Amino acid sequence: MGSYIIKRLISAIPLLFIISLITFGLINLSPMDPAKVVLEAQGVPKITEELIAQTKADLGMDKPFIIRYFDWVVACLHLDFGTSYVTGKPVWSLIGPAFLNTLKLTTVSSAAIIVLSILLGVACALTAGRLIDKSVRGLSFFLTAMPSYWLASLLIWYFSVHLDLLPTSGMASVEHYILPVTVITVSYVGIYFRFVRSSMLSNLNEDYVLYGRACGLSEWKVTMHILRNSLQVAVSIFCMAIPIILGSTVVIENVFAWPGLGSLSVRSILNRDFPIIQAYVLILAAAFVLFNTISDIINAAMNPKLRNGL
Repeated sequence: MGSYIIKRLISAIPLLFIISLITFGLINLSPMDPAKVVLEAQGVPKITEELIAQTKADLGMDKPFIIRYFDWVVACLHLDFGTSYVTGKPVWSLIGPAFLNTLKLTTVSSAAIIVLSILLGVACALTAGRLIDKSVRGLSFFLTAMPSYWLASLLIWYFSVHLDLLPTSGMASVEHYILPVTVITVSYVGIYFRFVRSSMLSNLNEDYVLYGRACGLSEWKVTMHILRNSLQVAVSIFCMAIPIILGSTVVIENVFAWPGLGSLSVRSILNRDFPIIQAYVLILAAAFVLFNTISDIINAAMNPKLRNGL
């Protein structure tokens, strides 16, 4: 198992390298001159070619692309993503706290999504074709199709404005988590519980289920065996759900004024703050690679046959 983990981690390095190259290259292909963006952010009244050339020299933008790229990669390995064009502060001092805030929201939402998806998936699989199964699936289709910003607005109107029970913005207390977590959970649980249900139904027809019941195992133990085998498929889905949620909180964070990566990325895009945009894209891409690797390792731990598949 140890050798498998090492091989899997090593295989992720080239992918991270390609992602970093694409991230750096796309930003540098922008039609906006980064030096001009810096001067505009600093409020320089008259931007001349001499000022642009001087700014490029000061920020190292006049160096060849490959040198700038490797300098940027080495700096990123030390969590130095450069300096914000707008505020002049180190990017990590801005994106670090925002990342932690988004991670808190993502962690709570992911836990709720995983638990509810498993419970609903198992319940629907065991009652396939019955009223409970049809009702849950029908409601999930309706809620999944509902735009998250519209659902958020409805919840704010009812629970915050009409009933005056929950806050509409910020993250100062547990109450601030309820509405955004609810919106994220409703938006995704309808998708992921269907994977659990489908995997459960396929395992219900396996021979080991028939043999287990024939040997006198209780229905609870048989269900646990089915769930364990079904989760081998669900593990990959749930692991990839976490970075998906991490990157899709933009709308929710802006609606609920959550001081996270989503809010910061929107402001950075509007202000053309390229260093923060680069760091944001790189962090999200690294999260996808990381959780994909974690899912492979967990699946290999659950199924020894996969350890020889790398």
